[in-house]
Amino acid sequence: MAGSSFGNIFRVTTWGESHGAGIGAVVDGCPAGLPLCEADVQQYLNRRKPGQSRFSTPRKEDDQVEILSGLFEGRTTGTPISMIVHNKTQRSGDYSEIASYYRPGHADYTYDCKYGFRDYRGGGRSSGRETIGRVAAGAVAAKMLGELGITLTTYTKAIGPVAARRFDAEEIFRNPLYMPDREAAKQAQDYLNQCMKEMDSGGGVIECVVEHLPAGLGDPVFEKLSANLAKAVCSVGAVKGFEIGDGFAAAGARGSENNDPFRTDGNGRICKASNHAGGVLGGISDGSPLVFRTAVKPTPSIFSPQQTVNTSGGDITCRIKGRHDPVIVPRAVVVVESMAALVIADALLGGMTATMNHVKKIWG
Repeated sequence: MAGSSFGNIFRVTTWGESHGAGIGAVVDGCPAGLPLCEADVQQYLNRRKPGQSRFSTPRKEDDQVEILSGLFEGRTTGTPISMIVHNKTQRSGDYSEIASYYRPGHADYTYDCKYGFRDYRGGGRSSGRETIGRVAAGAVAAKMLGELGITLTTYTKAIGPVAARRFDAEEIFRNPLYMPDREAAKQAQDYLNQCMKEMDSGGGVIECVVEHLPAGLGDPVFEKLSANLAKAVCSVGAVKGFEIGDGFAAAGARGSENNDPFRTDGNGRICKASNHAGGVLGGISDGSPLVFRTAVKPTPSIFSPQQTVNTSGGDITCRIKGRHDPVIVPRAVVVVESMAALVIADALLGGMTATMNHVKKIWG
């Protein structure tokens, strides 16, 4: 299976299955000397681990990370950073009958088409548990960005039909949905309670804002910052859409409305009067806050009866068993943030070779 690695210089490879011995990641290309410890990674993993509220899977996992290599005396050595999280409460028996049919909304059918074989225990590599490796690696990238004063703020913008109308950064961590609007969070919880009552699930939208990003990150053709963000975020299993800045709303605007006028600030620095572009022009960061949104589909594993076919092509009615999130969005917030951190870290390192002046600062 190809495609488990991401990035050019700051390169990440994730490995492991939902019901295997463990999940992990190897980070290659992280500069030496970055202060890092397991607690830095653990705080990210704690945001995605299961069992945090009634709106996440009841599967109980501590998701404790162990860093196996790449550190010495609390700093990165410049060698590959290998991390592992052991799976401890697999209940593979819940999935035994899935081997005989294809679950609606899952990758069961496409896996069989491609490989002629699949690990049906919890979805294998297509399980949401695969994102542990992404989050562990993203925590390392975020630590590097923090050393440069770059911050990422990621939150639930909407759950189903309920959208946040206010923004309170402190409120994000006060409710189980990671919404920045207390009233919207209450309404969203009511909506999810109704979904659960009807043995159904919900989806939503995640927004990420990256601030203090320098202008000049990304390249104008195949390595656009926006294109790499789109690939990174859309590689997350439940993601069905991506937009940056005004996104799809820009299609209904006029150029005079969508363009961001340039001006200078009080210090004579060039900036923009608005940010419809979302911080990227021509695939290159423009120094404004980077703003993008991600659409996450409803959890496909629902407990109400569904129509499908078995592996012999016969029509059947299936009823999914196991432990599943009624909504994926809250636990996916940190996953989206991690993927953004990985893209930006890679772009920062790649940008160091953009001009001879940059090269001379190091080697001249």
